[in-house]
Amino acid sequence: MVGIYSYGVYIPRFRIKIPEIARVWGANADDLTKGLGVFEKSVPDLDEDTATIAVEAARSAMRRRSVDPEKIGAIYVGSESHPYAVKPTACTVGEAIGATPHMTAADYEFACKAGTAGIQTCMGLAKSGMVPYGIAVGADVAQGAPGDALEYTAAAGGAAFVIGNDDPIAVINHTCSFTTDTPDFWRREGQNFPRHGGRFTGDPGYFKHVQGAARMMLEQMGKTPSDYDYAVFHQPNAKFPQRVAKMLGFSADQIRPGLVVPRLGNTYSGSSMVGLAATLDVAEPGSRIFVTSFGSGAGSDAFDIEVTDAIASGAFDRSAAPTVEQLLANPIYVDYALYAKHKGKIVMQR
Repeated sequence: MVGIYSYGVYIPRFRIKIPEIARVWGANADDLTKGLGVFEKSVPDLDEDTATIAVEAARSAMRRRSVDPEKIGAIYVGSESHPYAVKPTACTVGEAIGATPHMTAADYEFACKAGTAGIQTCMGLAKSGMVPYGIAVGADVAQGAPGDALEYTAAAGGAAFVIGNDDPIAVINHTCSFTTDTPDFWRREGQNFPRHGGRFTGDPGYFKHVQGAARMMLEQMGKTPSDYDYAVFHQPNAKFPQRVAKMLGFSADQIRPGLVVPRLGNTYSGSSMVGLAATLDVAEPGSRIFVTSFGSGAGSDAFDIEVTDAIASGAFDRSAAPTVEQLLANPIYVDYALYAKHKGKIVMQR
């Protein structure tokens, strides 16, 4: 019965519209929005980073359902943009939420699937009885070099999931992974921005791995796409998850609740996890959710999730923290100059 005990999300309120970025670099805004299916993206405030996003997401998860901090035995934070190269973000999250010091904690990196790798680790620890609860976070202040294709989608945000086996709101029936050495995206130590292999990121990167993990999950569970109410796929843009859903046999209606990238952008390690959170925001007891993340480098984690009656019980209060839809509402738009300042692309010389 190991599964999701609670969850929370944090998305900065600032946004920049894709046409504003295109204006600065002389790109065709209509072609970009049509091709990517992304119309705006979140921008961190001046004092926001992966650590603050992870803390806020974890606090939201704990507001929705009472969790004894002394029983949080593990915290894992997946990100491509940890504030420190050597200083774990997970320790900051643990201290901020009052978790016991008698816990295991670490930062994970696997491009955009480091957060779901944290979920798998927490599942194993909780299922074995080593810890009562573990918290897995996927959060990023995503990087994209000025003028690069990544800049049009690289966003900020994250989600936290409390994993345990004590009356979860959603049981994780099974998980599996598909991993190869595919160098479609990388960033060397000391470099500020990642590099990518262009169309190589699509195939054999994204589509090979998402399909590999997804088909493995369907085969191992003996299920078909029609057995699921919802599906969530990693969303670097709106085009890729819609295309892979169709290739696998999932419908547009199944992926619609979790497809938040058009108004959010790509939150990298938070991408599929925010999509799952948006789906849980509307899911009812008995709903079956299919999830497949993707991280360049490259690999995918797939999950078969079944929502329980606990999500509608008095013990879990969905309204105690903002839903994904509420976090996306009422944005504050910035121009490119303010966006560049917020992202640290321009700094004041003193």
